[in-house]
Amino acid sequence: MSDTLLRTALYDKHVESGGRMVPFAGYEMPVQYASIIAESKAVREGAGMFDVSHMARLLMKGDRVLEFLEKVTANDVSKLTNGTGQYSLLPNGEGGCVDDIIVYRIHETEYRMVVNASNHGKDVFWLEQNNDEGVQISDYTDETAMIAVQGPTAVGILAKLSTAPEALESAGAFGIVDCKIAGFQCFAARSGYTGEDGYELICKATDAPGLWQALLDAGVAACGLGSRDTLRVEAGLPLYGHELEENLNPIAAGLGWVVSKTKVFIGSEPINQARQSGTPKKLQGIRLESKRLITPGMKVFVDGQEVGEVSSGVVSPLLDRGVAFAFIDSSVALGTSCTIDVRGKQEPGTVVNKRFFKRAK
Repeated sequence: MSDTLLRTALYDKHVESGGRMVPFAGYEMPVQYASIIAESKAVREGAGMFDVSHMARLLMKGDRVLEFLEKVTANDVSKLTNGTGQYSLLPNGEGGCVDDIIVYRIHETEYRMVVNASNHGKDVFWLEQNNDEGVQISDYTDETAMIAVQGPTAVGILAKLSTAPEALESAGAFGIVDCKIAGFQCFAARSGYTGEDGYELICKATDAPGLWQALLDAGVAACGLGSRDTLRVEAGLPLYGHELEENLNPIAAGLGWVVSKTKVFIGSEPINQARQSGTPKKLQGIRLESKRLITPGMKVFVDGQEVGEVSSGVVSPLLDRGVAFAFIDSSVALGTSCTIDVRGKQEPGTVVNKRFFKRAK
């Protein structure tokens, strides 16, 4: 491995647990421990955890921080109350995406933001470039770690280990609870990237190994990036660089729900235009008839005519078949039979809603 790759505070725990380490977004990260299928099932059926410390964590303070965030993000930050968060986008002036992000409101002059590891430097530069409001932007990624605990039993396990069990169990989606978990102070946000219930825990980097071990001891399975990708595709969740890009309007990716219809922000004009007039292609799901893995760039055909291209693909343990996201001609309806060209062989499938899995409430 290159000496230039970074390591999270949990690197030694991953190696100790037999994690297979691979380069990812500038870090050495575990792609799997036991198997991608076993880890996916652990999250769907019980509780699994992921080291997501590679994702960047920013703190923003100032009297005009709300005005700043309303300008640079697509969602309505003004709707947040203290102790709540939202999924959002950092649009560019052309209506593409600098990144997709989560914004948390601590109080009226303080917010936190979590951004993608691969866009860390680019995002900080973009935010600073557009900071005309005198906001203090601090990067606290290196001194902290982040662990995502996900699955139907995740919240119950965390509550038993916590000093604030009732708060953890009652918080809404993207709600924040500041508490101790297994004796370690955590900023716990009820969010994740698997379609399951759970929390993302931010703690001191020095506390992360102890917290990770306590979660292992409590029965939470260690999971790698391979199962995280499988789970997020099953849940219909986009990945930057695949379903979101600098030159791709988020309306085409089906993210109109995260874009304000009332405020003016960087990129709002081209995004609202796309909302009104539609886009030539839009993101759909494809469910194969086989367990074949399909990969980004493979072409999609309907009645022998090329209609789109795969952006992400996995073999779904939940559905026991290959599934994918693809940008497909907007005229193609759900339920349409299609094929995907897999190295010269036409694999049959069906165009479906991109949410293959939806958690029961």
